[in-house]
Formats: sequence, structure tokens, C-alpha cells
Amino acid sequence: MSNELRFAKHRLPSGLGLHVAEQGLRNGPAVLMLHGYSDSWFSYSRILPLLPKDWHVIVPDQRGHGESDRPDGSYAPADFAGDALRLLDRLDIERAVVVGHSMGSFVARSIAARHAERVEHLVLVGSAVTAQNEVTQDLMREVEALADPVGEDFVRAFQASTICRPVPAEFFERIVAESLKLPARIWKAALSGLLRADPAADLARIRCPVLILGGERDSVFSQAEQQQLASRLPGAKLKLSPDLGHDPHWEAPEDFVFDLLDFLRGSPFASRASTPS
Repeated sequence: MSNELRFAKHRLPSGLGLHVAEQGLRNGPAVLMLHGYSDSWFSYSRILPLLPKDWHVIVPDQRGHGESDRPDGSYAPADFAGDALRLLDRLDIERAVVVGHSMGSFVARSIAARHAERVEHLVLVGSAVTAQNEVTQDLMREVEALADPVGEDFVRAFQASTICRPVPAEFFERIVAESLKLPARIWKAALSGLLRADPAADLARIRCPVLILGGERDSVFSQAEQQQLASRLPGAKLKLSPDLGHDPHWEAPEDFVFDLLDFLRGSPFASRASTPS
């Protein structure tokens, strides 16, 4: 059994084409991983080889991102969440562990709040109660000024600003290249959609077990903002690492996978999965 990646473009009932990376057993316990703003499936590439081989891991490029289609509109978290649910339907997956990073965490929360029957466990990475703060508002002002082609200097500075612990140079260059695939209109639509949403209302509707992973040196969402999120989700497990930034799965992939496995240990999900080799 191997963890080789498979790539396909899945056409949803809406007509939207989603580019998707998958690995593991198609009938294994399902894990849906949702990337952050301007990223792609590659955001999770450092942890994918470390996951149990019999998990069915599904990592889409969300609409507008990576190699997926770029429709003219509909870039709110609820729109991304609808795409994710239709993708699970297409893959005949009834329930999944849902992992979301940054923008993807708000999408994951939307799924768990509105379709609780589809989510076994929820993992929120680099998140907060709301995406609205001074950092993201300043970013929105920068993004509103973007024009095509989006400058590499802007993209490089944006991605570098989210990292605290150094990541491999080759990995970072690919991260920048993935973000450069987005035209200016997607940078604007995805961020404005995120900032206009009211995700706080979702929190009271989440009933599944929740793990919140983050870094104390997160440059997007402060330690206090992450702790506030945990306080709004009774029973949530919170782990903030002192030397990590906004991207724990980039900066410390082994620790990230250890925390994920530890969270799922003892659950019906974990009992169906072997440990990684």
C-alpha cells in the first residue's frame, strides 16, 4: 500500500471543475483538507507523506485557486463549503474529518455548522472567531490595488509574512508559484468574501469534536484571537506552539501530524485507520 498522490478534475453539478489531489484507500476513513487564501492542494504537501496509508485523503484546489475553475463570482466561505460538500457527494463520501487552514478553516466551520452529519471531527489551523482584524483589513487595501499580472514581489512578501519558522526553499518557491496562478480578481473576491462573512454565528452550531492548532507567533491571528476562538467552542482542544507562525503544517509537519493523530486517537475514526509507516 502506498501514499502516492492521484490527481483528477471533478465536475460538480453546478458545472464547476475542481482539481483534486487524493491519496490512500478509496474506501478508507476520509479526511478532507481545505487550504488557505491563494494556496492550493500543495499547501498540505509536507504532511501528506506522513499520514496513515489507509486514510482516504482528499485535498481540492478550492474554486478560483490552483488548477480549479475560476467562476466570475461566489467566493464567500459558504460558496467554498458548498463545493466541498458536492465533491464529497461525487466521491460517495458520507462523513469525513475536515481540516481547514486559515481561509479554509472558515470554510470548514461552515460545513460543520450547517451539515453536522457530514463532519466527524473538525481541525481548525491558523484561525480566529472572525477574519476581520487590522492585519486582514490592511491586506485587503493592498489587494484592492492589485492588477494583472499580479506581481511576484507582492506574492512573495505576503507568503513570507505568514511564516515564523523557516521552510525548505523549494517548498516556498512552489507556494509562491501556486499563488501566482491567481488573477487579481480572485485575490480580491476571495478575501472580500471572507471579510464580509459573519462566521461567528457558525460557532454555536458546531457539535463535533474540535482541535484548534496554531502558533503563538501567528502574524495574521494573534494568540489572543486564537484563544478566543477556543473559548467560543466548549470542549475544543487548543494547542498553540510557541515558535510557530500562521502555517503549522508548513513549519512543523511532523508535529502537525502527531497532533492530528493524537486528536483522533480513541475515536471511531482512528480505530479504522492504521498508524503511518
